[in-house]
Amino acid sequence: MNESPRQHVAIVGAGISGLCAAWELTGGAHGPSDHTPSVVLIDADSVVGGKVRSLALGNRQLDAGPDGALARRTELADLADEIGLGGDLIPIAARGAAVFARGHVRPLPEGLALGVPTRFGALRRSKVLSLRGLLRAFRDVVTPAPPSRGHLQDRAIGSLIGTKLGDEVVTTLIDPMIGGINAGRVAEMSAAAIYPGLLDAAQQRGSLMKAMRPFAPPPPEEGGANSPAFLSLRGGMHAIPERLESLLHERGVHFIMNTEVTSLVRQGGAEPGWAVNSATTTTLANAVILCAPTFATASLLRTLDPEVAGLLEQIDYASVAIATFTFRADEIDLPPEGTGVLVPPGSRVPHGPRAGEKFLTTALTFLDRKWPHLAREGELTLRVHCGKIDDDRIAHLEDDVLLNELAVELGALVEVRGTPLQSALQRWTNSLPQYRVNHLLRVQGIEAAIARQPRLDIAGAALHGVGVPACITSGRAAGRRVLAATLES
Repeated sequence: MNESPRQHVAIVGAGISGLCAAWELTGGAHGPSDHTPSVVLIDADSVVGGKVRSLALGNRQLDAGPDGALARRTELADLADEIGLGGDLIPIAARGAAVFARGHVRPLPEGLALGVPTRFGALRRSKVLSLRGLLRAFRDVVTPAPPSRGHLQDRAIGSLIGTKLGDEVVTTLIDPMIGGINAGRVAEMSAAAIYPGLLDAAQQRGSLMKAMRPFAPPPPEEGGANSPAFLSLRGGMHAIPERLESLLHERGVHFIMNTEVTSLVRQGGAEPGWAVNSATTTTLANAVILCAPTFATASLLRTLDPEVAGLLEQIDYASVAIATFTFRADEIDLPPEGTGVLVPPGSRVPHGPRAGEKFLTTALTFLDRKWPHLAREGELTLRVHCGKIDDDRIAHLEDDVLLNELAVELGALVEVRGTPLQSALQRWTNSLPQYRVNHLLRVQGIEAAIARQPRLDIAGAALHGVGVPACITSGRAAGRRVLAATLES
């Protein structure tokens, strides 16, 4: 009996989702077999990993993108174990953060649930709100806003919280925290997609702060070091794609880098498949997984399905940048505790050369306090984040100008008495998808349309979560679905 010919799968996009799809297609933790397909990964970039990659700062490699992942999601730890990096997982070493509020850097209130206050006393003691804002939030304790009439399928995060706790809570706490994760504005962000627990809690009778308490992290005396909020790897988050690339090479996966896919053509015949075309290559495949940004995916699918292309184009992207600085430890004074400082949108620089102007900075991270394995004797390393969906000022500044402006703003947030020893800038243009209201309905339509195309699948940050764990899940799920389909043939 003749054996079935080996199936071929092409993956467009070699970010975390694409790499994890390839990992599953080649057998996952069990490894390849006689039945697993051959896999080709195609990417327009020169290196794998998407935003999870390294940044050179002096003679060391730091993360250029995300530097950690939520510990309560197990995807990162599970994958690290499978690829031999489980022993390199490390917990975050500090708790808490601060916010620039009412002209000063102040510690965030205790007991926040992803920015949402859960106890009025802690909110009052933090002094992050004006008296008027505090009194408005107090209404949630004594006369909470009534629940909505009927079940809400979705609503903007900002309006949900603003109705219950007031606009000042939104601008001071929610926008810099929840909005900062996506570089978006919570006035437009989907509660159902980003924070479904909030959507449910806001529709209950009584206080929102009370309803959100189950989502708040335990206090240090209860949780302690045994319950870290975030995890990273000793070699940096970029160690994950680097190890996956090495292992996939060993499994025979072919990488075609520096190659932009220009069209996707359905092939007929007894064994229908796909032609994945670039300006210089054509890759024939029995199945394709699309792990590219939605605007790139839309251009590939326009002739196949204009409707799904239109849905994909409704997901827009924010551009951001990350500046990394090192200073002499005796020339900079940081707050005594916490991992960094959040800067609410619209905040104005209180002093210095840019006094009175709106901050470019959206957040400041004390990198070697957060991850002590990065610490160096006599130095401190910090990251400054900037860019938002409705603020494109960084796009009009040259790299050296932007670095200088961010260094100036840094001096308005913490005490700086010297100049940076080293600095590096990483721009991420059109990098963070925006989960606007009814995002899940759009994704449902996209996935249903993709499923109608034989042997075509989709994965990536624009669907069910922008974090590394969500991208791991998205890629692995697509890989498993396509593997099952190839094994059936």
